Amino acid sequence: MAYNFYAFMDRMKYIMRWQLMRSVRGENIMEHSEQVAVLTHALAVINNKVFSGNADPAKAVLYAVYHECSEVMTGDLPTPIKYFNNSIHGAYKQLEDRASDKLLSTLPDEMKGELSAFLKPDTDSIEYALMKAGDRLAAYVKCLEELRCGNSEFVKAEKSIRADLLSRNMPEVNYFFEKFIPAYNLTLDELEGIE
Repeated sequence: MAYNFYAFMDRMKYIMRWQLMRSVRGENIMEHSEQVAVLTHALAVINNKVFSGNADPAKAVLYAVYHECSEVMTGDLPTPIKYFNNSIHGAYKQLEDRASDKLLSTLPDEMKGELSAFLKPDTDSIEYALMKAGDRLAAYVKCLEELRCGNSEFVKAEKSIRADLLSRNMPEVNYFFEKFIPAYNLTLDELEGIE
């Protein structure tokens, strides 16, 4: 018997983000998930090595890898719509949960338990909080990229996402802002130190 789970995951490259905004460069949920995984890993390492935390980096990264996978069935609902009110947000959350269940049903029984932990994460864990911050950092980096290209469409998004990130009072996020965010505004020559 053939199983469809990984073919569904491969379709993440067709689901586009930022649908309500004009973007200089498109972004799909597959590349977004990879970026969130890298940023989440950074936050987990910062948590452990800089702030003596006890996050599990592998768990946090796997939360990030799978955090958008239900969208292969639901599509990407733009943030202003998803969070318009509690009723819409609750209904969409139920839809995402059903999509995750459907995806899990496309796996062999012996794999379902292992992947279920990442498609339906422990939302009270430090790893989940780090992943959610990594997700918002990825959105913030997208805003910086668009603004650097002269796209004023992202001015308000950059301000609101920055405010959201800093309001979380997460030392890992503050550290990342201080140590790494400035480099996102550099050109390749500046990154390489070429004069």
